[in-house]
Amino acid sequence: SMTVSQISIFAQSKPGHLARLLRVFETADVSVRGYSVGDTGEFGITRFIVDKPDEACKALKAEGFAFATSEVICIELPDVPGELARVMEFLAERDQNVIYSYSMISTYIIVATADIKATNDLLAESSFKTIDQSVIKEINAGITER
Repeated sequence: SMTVSQISIFAQSKPGHLARLLRVFETADVSVRGYSVGDTGEFGITRFIVDKPDEACKALKAEGFAFATSEVICIELPDVPGELARVMEFLAERDQNVIYSYSMISTYIIVATADIKATNDLLAESSFKTIDQSVIKEINAGITER
């Protein structure tokens, strides 16, 4: 299945928390490829796409962070105006509800839907290109080694 692992960390919104969390990744030699910090008031959800999710989870667990992992879809878009609109229209027309979305770099976007498998199957039959976890390691400042 063409999905990537997302780590969602639940934390109190206070100064220094994000920095401490990122140092945990650094110490574990984990590179962040994409992230989203959500505002939900006193507590927030920070979502990460990293090159080594297993190592990241082990490190977070060791440091006592509350987190969950889930599979999300990463779509690689051509760097052309209108592509983001095109993929969102494609999903909407096929009754796929995007719960949240964020970009890693402008041409790689993360999408979570209510039915990841159905969305993945639809995208597999489309011209849209999805990537899996193995490609996340190769992405470096927008340059892939492919």
